[in-house]
Amino acid sequence: MAPALYEIIPRISVHLTNGLTRNLADPKRSIIGWLACKNMKMYNTIVVENAVKLCQIQPSHTILEVGFGPGVGLQEATKFLTDSKGMLFGLDSSEYMHKVAKARLTSHLAAGNVHLLYGQVERIPLPDQCIDGVYHSNCHMYWPDPTAAAAELLRVMKPGMRMVATVDMALLRYGVEMGYFLGYCIEPEPYMEALTKVGFKDVHMEDREDEGKTFQAIFATTPP
Repeated sequence: MAPALYEIIPRISVHLTNGLTRNLADPKRSIIGWLACKNMKMYNTIVVENAVKLCQIQPSHTILEVGFGPGVGLQEATKFLTDSKGMLFGLDSSEYMHKVAKARLTSHLAAGNVHLLYGQVERIPLPDQCIDGVYHSNCHMYWPDPTAAAAELLRVMKPGMRMVATVDMALLRYGVEMGYFLGYCIEPEPYMEALTKVGFKDVHMEDREDEGKTFQAIFATTPP
């Protein structure tokens, strides 16, 4: 398993750590952005693949991933959407990540069953109640307005459907100790409170393990 980005690059200065954090939140086409992308693919794979698995995707579902990064989660989700009616949307604000994900998902994009959307989670370019399930991984801490984001997720989701967010709290807390994530709240409680506030039901977090890696999964269900 590859080390986290802030394990392979020592804490040199506040300027550097802030730059790395910004590129984890919104990767740019640069050396630091490339390192952030590489770290996502090599380190975050197990966590995002489990978000997909826990989302309970059915063959004909319409699914949304928020913050798809290099497209690892989208690629995993296509394995579950085997019906011709199955549809997958990915939302990300990074032009660089769109380019990387497009290269990974060329055949699916050409087939028309995967669509990449450019934008912010607070303004999802999709109609009301069109999504059967939402998943995301290690990205909600970067959203400036968790309540607005949660409200948008609720808006686009059909009644009685599942939202899953996976997160590696041990890794994030270690990053904070190393001087990263300045200005960001990595703890899950504010996001979980926002989900409950806007109307999601059964909001809770569970510890999970896969291939020897421990992580956390946040679950929420839209009202019936």
